[in-house]
Amino acid sequence: MMDTINVVPTPGDPDHHFALMMIMHHEGAINMANVVLREGEDETMAKLARNIVQKQSREIVELKAFLQEHIPGTVNHEFNIKMELCMESMDRVSNPQSVNGNIDHDFATLMIAHHQSAIDMADLIIQYGRDPEVLNLAREIKDDQETEMAEFNLWLAKGNIE
Repeated sequence: MMDTINVVPTPGDPDHHFALMMIMHHEGAINMANVVLREGEDETMAKLARNIVQKQSREIVELKAFLQEHIPGTVNHEFNIKMELCMESMDRVSNPQSVNGNIDHDFATLMIAHHQSAIDMADLIIQYGRDPEVLNLAREIKDDQETEMAEFNLWLAKGNIE
């Protein structure tokens, strides 16, 4: 996912850029969730994975519809710099994660970092975005991912690491 995100040109317009990046970000989460659904053993992780596939697939449809109708506007250099820093941070955080080979544990661990990067991106668009549809979706994404992060952290805190 990060290899794809890192080669996408920056369109300049914050709303447009956010939609492009979030589509790829969601596709990465769905890919991870599908691995858990195929290979995982924990029902709590399977439930979270199904929820991610359902919600984020719907959000991808919404974001793609937005992109089809949205004409990119003015370049916002400050936003672009901050989005690039966000992408670099996501890349750094996702690589050295503590994984142990257990699909369910690794999914929980990696999704916490993955969701945090989506929250960071949502915060950026909430600050710099202009389109009401994108702003509402960013707030929904942020709320959903904060809730899911809490569920992943709770699952890990219960000792589900083997």
